[in-house]
Amino acid sequence: MKIKIKVVRAMSSPEETKRYIDGHYKVLESYGVTKVTSADTSWVKNPNVFLLLVESAEDPDLVLGGGRIQLKSEDYPLPLEGAILEKDDKILSFMEQFQGHKVAEYCGLWNSRLVSGYGIGSIYLIRIGVAIASFLNLKALMAFCSPYTVKNSQSVGFEIIKELGDQGTYLYPKEGLIATIMQIKDVSNLPLADDRQREKIYQLRENPFHTATESSEKGLLEIQYDLNICELVRQWETSKK
Repeated sequence: MKIKIKVVRAMSSPEETKRYIDGHYKVLESYGVTKVTSADTSWVKNPNVFLLLVESAEDPDLVLGGGRIQLKSEDYPLPLEGAILEKDDKILSFMEQFQGHKVAEYCGLWNSRLVSGYGIGSIYLIRIGVAIASFLNLKALMAFCSPYTVKNSQSVGFEIIKELGDQGTYLYPKEGLIATIMQIKDVSNLPLADDRQREKIYQLRENPFHTATESSEKGLLEIQYDLNICELVRQWETSKK
């Protein structure tokens, strides 16, 4: 299996954004989930959203997975704020600590069943999202994680926010499913990350354009990394002036 993983600014890349949305919705639909904040597409007009896209190396039009880093702003709260507020108003006082600071959510993470078993959604996209977030000068990176991604999220430096919900957990997006709210407070140094994962994240920061071959339970996976985050952040900062 050969794939390419790249990052784009959503507002500047309408075609890629549409393919990401279509692919994500199909995955949610296949699991019977249609009412979820991650499926809300109002963020396409948000200038503070960066998308990770997993494409087939042979067919760039075939999007196999993705994720979204969305910064909080006055006009666009984080998706998890709306999701949690229906169940727990403590999220309001919790978010007050970020007044005047940059905070983002890593959300909308999915992968196609075509690449199930290769670890794309369970670790590679999680690791890359954290690597990219370090360029955004955040006070914290937050995430709403499924039970299948909590352990791997902890391995890259996320911790459970136990003062919210039931020790950090909520019934979401529907009865019978559980989501855990997590955060990384130090996105640059990642003190809570496993040594191996921290080293891989540092390597991605230092070498955003390279090809690597990884092993998985489904066989070898060749990944072409195209993480032009520094240029995208420069354009993003310039657009705000």
